[in-house]
Amino acid sequence: MPLRRLKFYQETDGEVKKLSKLFIFFMGLVVAILSVSVIGTIIYYAATMDLPSIDALKDYRPSIASSVYDDNNELIDEFFLEDRKIVNANEVPKVVHYAFVASEDSRFYQHKGMDFQSIFRAMFKNIEAGYIVQGGSTITQQVAKMMYLSPEKKYIRKLKEVILAYKIDKYLSKDEILNLYLNQIYLGHGTYGIESASLVYFGKSAKELTLPEAALLAGLPKAPSTYSPFLYWDKAKQRQAYVLTRMVEDGYISKEEMDKAAAAQIKLTEMRSKDKIAAYFVENVRRYVQEKYGGDVLYKEGLSIYTTLNLAAQKEARDAVETGLTELEERQKYERGLVQGALICMDVKTGAIRAMVGGRDFNKSEFNRATQSRRQPGSAFKPLIYTAAFDKGLNPSSVFVDSPIVVEDPTSEDGLWKPRNFDEKFLGPTTMRTALVQSRNVVTVKILQEIGVDYAASYAANMGISSPVARTLSLALGVSGVTLEELVRAYGVLANGGKKVTPYFIKKIVDRTGNVFEENKPQSEQVIDPRIAFMTSYIMRDVVESGTGRRVKSIGRPVAGKTGTTNDYRDAWFIGFTPSLITGVWVGFDQEISLGKQEVGGRAAAPIWLYFMERVLKNAPVQTFPTPEGIVFVRVDPKTGIPSSDAESGTIYECFLENAQPSEKSRDPREEKEDLFR
Repeated sequence: MPLRRLKFYQETDGEVKKLSKLFIFFMGLVVAILSVSVIGTIIYYAATMDLPSIDALKDYRPSIASSVYDDNNELIDEFFLEDRKIVNANEVPKVVHYAFVASEDSRFYQHKGMDFQSIFRAMFKNIEAGYIVQGGSTITQQVAKMMYLSPEKKYIRKLKEVILAYKIDKYLSKDEILNLYLNQIYLGHGTYGIESASLVYFGKSAKELTLPEAALLAGLPKAPSTYSPFLYWDKAKQRQAYVLTRMVEDGYISKEEMDKAAAAQIKLTEMRSKDKIAAYFVENVRRYVQEKYGGDVLYKEGLSIYTTLNLAAQKEARDAVETGLTELEERQKYERGLVQGALICMDVKTGAIRAMVGGRDFNKSEFNRATQSRRQPGSAFKPLIYTAAFDKGLNPSSVFVDSPIVVEDPTSEDGLWKPRNFDEKFLGPTTMRTALVQSRNVVTVKILQEIGVDYAASYAANMGISSPVARTLSLALGVSGVTLEELVRAYGVLANGGKKVTPYFIKKIVDRTGNVFEENKPQSEQVIDPRIAFMTSYIMRDVVESGTGRRVKSIGRPVAGKTGTTNDYRDAWFIGFTPSLITGVWVGFDQEISLGKQEVGGRAAAPIWLYFMERVLKNAPVQTFPTPEGIVFVRVDPKTGIPSSDAESGTIYECFLENAQPSEKSRDPREEKEDLFR
């Protein structure tokens, strides 16, 4: 082969080899690019396939605390998963915006949702550390994470965050993004958003924040616990100084403004206590709303719950219970724990609950002894028996013999029951008035025999006793457990002219948009003759004047009431009412052990009632009990019940149904009622 041709073939072969290598290189590059593209696409779709729609950001509905108010619209308590209150960021001072932007994302107004400088800086820090130690997140990324993503530190989550941030930045304005951020961010001590934080730390709305306060709050997102001004004031001030410095560097404030803000005195509120002034009442509200509307609505929808509670009365109730129980403990020198007490105050006419104490310490025991505990009422049940008897034709002057009685009782050892009086004595012939005023057990048993157990039990149920009661003669002595709330409701019939009201504690519930969920009005029903109710309550005034409840006589206004004491002094009661308010008090141990010798209702429970009522009614006008039509008064001998015209022999005016009074009577004393009821 000629030399020239050989050279040609050699050159051609070299070119082919070069082209082949070049082709292989480019093919490899294409494959690499395609591989990266495919892998990138796969990663992108993997990251975005479950991303939520950001359309809902325009209709921002975060979890908002529900608020509970008293009858004067004063805040009592709140229910929340996150303690958040919404405020329009455009209504807060601009220094608040600048403080958070300077502290958390200095290029917020320039970037498109992502700040690559911060991302690369964080990436190198993480590679250097070997794990994620820095996020480099913008405010927009933080919004994406708070609104849509979990807080887990994984690269796939970070990628999702970046993608969402980019979308959010395109979808919302910077002001809208900042509004979301300032309402969503956690700022320590259970507070979410600047409005809630401002109220907790400074006791005022975020609309009133000053530069020093704004800088203090803006230092919290990095580590709310570490920089808490409540817990670590020096660290909080150091962080505030950092925020102020950043604000100067970014041109938001001057050096002079920084120095002035750093030196300014900041007044913090007192750190919130776990002690709740109306814990048992609020728990009643919580259970009711959650059962009716569900937990999501209660804890997230920002309900405004307007209640019947009077906060001033509630404070007096709590103090009265604690004072009375402390005095009892000092008398008895207990070595067996915290004796318990309960109190309910209800408006006579409406049934609105004004105060409720369910125990001494809600943090130790959430059991509500005012509404959940069924205890024997003892003699506090007697007014219901007497009312039933008056409705069956008996009257305050009807006489029963206070003498020993033996009743068959198959549950006792000898098959007999021998009811006794508290003083172990018998008075012989006794009027019903005297028997109720002096709380004579045996006479009450005989009255129950006269009217019938089933009749009396049904009568008590009609008045408001919903617990099952014993259908035996022991019903006369209050052996069947009832709640304090039931007994107050039943006594309310006597106080309210025979009308039974439905106790209620919520007036109105409104959601965040102003939609009314429910509105409750007073409900009442005439269940007994107003004249019959008057007869019992008229005698019960004498219980306070000269009977077992005379300890509360010092209140200096017309009061009707009744004490109650159970066997071995295990329970002590006093339920009393004026024409406007009825209050019941119970005292006892949860273990149903003795309170101690002589700790009767008039000694253990009545003082609590007095402490509470004299404070609550301190500035209220004195009211008298109205006398219904159809009642007449006759002067009688209090020992025999026989009419008498002799005013000098210790006679009293007794009340009777018109046309059912004794044959001999004096003039109708209603002409003298101003003197009678003082």
